[in-house]
Amino acid sequence: MVFQDKLQLLRKKEGLTQEGVAEKLGVSRQAVSKWESGQSYPDMDKLIALSDLFDVSIDSLIKDHSGSNEKHEDVKAFYYYKRMHYEFKSKKTLFHLPLVHINIGPGFQVAKGILAIGNISIGWFSVGGFAVGGLCLGGFSLGLFGLGGFVLSLLLAVGGFSVGSVAIGGVAIGFFALGGVAIGMLSFGGAAIASHVAIGSYANGHVAIGQSPHGIMTLTSHSDSLNDISALEARKVIYKAFPTLPKVIVHLVTFLFR
Repeated sequence: MVFQDKLQLLRKKEGLTQEGVAEKLGVSRQAVSKWESGQSYPDMDKLIALSDLFDVSIDSLIKDHSGSNEKHEDVKAFYYYKRMHYEFKSKKTLFHLPLVHINIGPGFQVAKGILAIGNISIGWFSVGGFAVGGLCLGGFSLGLFGLGGFVLSLLLAVGGFSVGSVAIGGVAIGFFALGGVAIGMLSFGGAAIASHVAIGSYANGHVAIGQSPHGIMTLTSHSDSLNDISALEARKVIYKAFPTLPKVIVHLVTFLFR
């Protein structure tokens, strides 16, 4: 394996971008790109720095083992990365970020852009196993609006486990929470726990409405769908307990009643 291939393999094994290597060595990204494409080679000082960075000997970096009959593990790994890794970065930028950055493959591939897609994605619109940004979709999402398995969002969170101002999920925690287990100021779910209004099969709150309500003011339903309680009844109870609660919020909480 020749030098440029080894350098690319070692960089990806460490989960580093060309920019990351350039920053650590105090060179430009273009210099690292030329090394990896075989257009130029680093001087001795940079070779020493590369060997320290990747914890390999200079000899193993520069010696070409392509003539060897042995099947080295690093060669196998290199072609595995070649097949499985894909990266695209648009030349157009906005606020110093590429409009689109896609970086997917084995390891910790990081994508940063306005639209970011990667194992780890950071962007205004991000998609990945771990997604951070404005609008996020991922196994773990962290942003303004999030959708995924585990979601932490400032505004809207939708997921298996969601935390946000408005949270919807299997377990939902938020100002307004809707889910199997819902915890918040206003909660609606199979098990609803709220500081103000809880509505659900099991409801625990200042105002509790459901089949098994526990609270200061309660409405008990004898129907699985709560259809024996009218929206008017529910609103009267809520307004009595919280007369200053905005009308739009009260109507939102009681929208499923007849």
